Amino acid sequence: MLQGEFELKSDYRPSGDQPQAIESLVDGISKKLRYQTLLGATGTGKTFTIANVIQQVQKPTLVIAHNKTLAAQLCNEFRDFFPDNAVEYFVSYYDYYQPEAYIAKSDTYIEKEAMINQEIDRLRHNATQALLTRRDVIICASVSCIYGLGAPVEYLKSALQIAIGDDMKRSDVLSRLVEMQFTRLTNTDLVRGSFRTTGAVLEVMPANEEKIYRIEAPRGFVDAILVMDPVTKRIIREQKDMWLFPAKHFITDAENRERALKAIREELKDRVSFFEKQGKLLEADRLDRRTKYDLEMMENLGYCNGIENYSRHMSGRHAGEAPDSLFSYFPEDFLLVVDESHVTIPQLGGMYEGDRSRKQNLIDHGFRLPSAADNRPMKFSELEEKFKQLIMVSATPSQYEMSHSQKIVEQIIRPTGLIDPEVIIRPITPTIPTKCVRKNEHDRITDLGLSQVDDAILRIEEVTKRGDRVLVTTLTKKMAEDLSNFLKEKGMKSRYLHSDIDTIERLEILSDFRRGNYDVVVGVNLLREGLDLPEVALVCILDADKEGFLRSETSLIQTIGRAARNVRGQVVLYADNMTESMRKAIAETERRRTKQIAYNKEHGITPKTIIKEVKDIRKELGLEGGSSDEKNIKEILKLELTAETHDLKQVVKQKTTEMKQAAQDLQFELAAILRDEIGILNKELKNRDKEIKKSESSPKKPRGTRHGRTR
Repeated sequence: MLQGEFELKSDYRPSGDQPQAIESLVDGISKKLRYQTLLGATGTGKTFTIANVIQQVQKPTLVIAHNKTLAAQLCNEFRDFFPDNAVEYFVSYYDYYQPEAYIAKSDTYIEKEAMINQEIDRLRHNATQALLTRRDVIICASVSCIYGLGAPVEYLKSALQIAIGDDMKRSDVLSRLVEMQFTRLTNTDLVRGSFRTTGAVLEVMPANEEKIYRIEAPRGFVDAILVMDPVTKRIIREQKDMWLFPAKHFITDAENRERALKAIREELKDRVSFFEKQGKLLEADRLDRRTKYDLEMMENLGYCNGIENYSRHMSGRHAGEAPDSLFSYFPEDFLLVVDESHVTIPQLGGMYEGDRSRKQNLIDHGFRLPSAADNRPMKFSELEEKFKQLIMVSATPSQYEMSHSQKIVEQIIRPTGLIDPEVIIRPITPTIPTKCVRKNEHDRITDLGLSQVDDAILRIEEVTKRGDRVLVTTLTKKMAEDLSNFLKEKGMKSRYLHSDIDTIERLEILSDFRRGNYDVVVGVNLLREGLDLPEVALVCILDADKEGFLRSETSLIQTIGRAARNVRGQVVLYADNMTESMRKAIAETERRRTKQIAYNKEHGITPKTIIKEVKDIRKELGLEGGSSDEKNIKEILKLELTAETHDLKQVVKQKTTEMKQAAQDLQFELAAILRDEIGILNKELKNRDKEIKKSESSPKKPRGTRHGRTR
């Protein structure tokens, strides 16, 4: 296979509605249709359909999801389908982000605070470098991909190629690396985006991988290029040449930097003059000091904190012009896929205005130059210009998809023959039997029927007894927590799930749910995870008649679909009134069921529950057997801590490498366990250091005494 060609590898073959959907979408792309929609019911294999489309059209592809978790799930699936091609992950690299802001009412300036996830930063560099060097690329991104990013022209122009036999002038190469924002280190271990030199040897760790490249030039010419493991220093391979890309996306060469600095000074002069004419001397002085400090940093280091606020000048764009973004790194003929478009499209459309109001406040009060407003996400109108060929994927397309699409392709029939679940309606409040007559207002009537919670509990008990799982959706976080605790008191294995639980813990809960550690998961919005849970046979939707975002037609159809991967799938809507959203959701579910049942009957298909392996983290760690993961992990650590042949610091380094590799492979559960192991080891190291210091500082007892003699 030539590099640049997609090759789909899978044991599956398109079936159900997939063949006609693939053919129709490919036909639309060949006819240059700009907008298409894949209306795919839950569990029909929409990702596999898109993978087949990519295989046939052979276009670099950007897949946008509305959150990081969904993007990670899609990335894993596409990596399985295209193991020999570049499938990359591009999301916001902030673990924590407090944007710069100014609150005029209280005269409060909030400085930008951010904690960058170095592993995600590395994956972002992987993505942009893949796009600039090959065509067989799929990028799975979150909506953050529409934010400003360094110009690809400057990023590519700054790249450095080193090959065997090159005349390597040491001073020139080192200067070039500094210009590319690499950091020079001496005795410390190399990290991403750093280098060090020893005589005629240069060692550098690129921004996009955790490997050391050792360039040896003993006679002034490159004699060897070795790739080494950063922990063991073992040589992995030798290369004839290598490419080094800048350590940061916002990069510019010396000539353009001088032009940009001149433009920034001119804008500063005009803006200070504007404030002085308005009598705003505080704002004028503040802007003058802050900007001149940034200018000095850029002149001397080529970089400053918040350099993205000067991106318009760095790239030479005009005021108001759309910023460079991930889209700028794609060739003109790329394919765009928007997953869960009914959610993702509105998110993309609303990002500009929120960013704009915050930036304008900073500009008006002298914290930033007016050009800082051009460091922004794209406006939706600008984004639409990038929609050369777009496939919107959703089980419940919204008005945007329906009005813009030149072709809507339905994918309702599942390869497994599974049909949409049966929908049952039950009341929220207990019903009063007609035979019961209240004698007076103080009488208690005990035979009032079942409330929604009582009814749900009876159904949950029945379903979990046969080994199936249950999802319950509530309207509030507190209700989710209270109901989960109530179910635990009833002896059920229950867990709540909502937005206050971080991403890795959510993934761990869902995996434990699939394994059977929990029988019931209670949550507010169980759609945001992109749940793929074939063990779920019952979905209970409490307060289904409370109209709103969580009980809209779209949300109800999506939630009903959570039970569509199990042959015994059933959904209960608890409602006292039939809302329009409920009526439409039930009607659409029945329409699909009718079509699916007819197809199965015509083709003699017997529906089967999807069987999907649950990855066992113990096997991945080599910890098979034992009573619990925690016990096994502690036993392994105990061996590592007591083994004389192990240097604990090296053990920590090795586990850190394994953790980063797990994160790179998007195996977040494994990464979390390794992270916990590293924490335990670091505590042990600290305790040992304390003991050593304590023993060194305490007076030694004379030999031969009762407490001091040698045993």
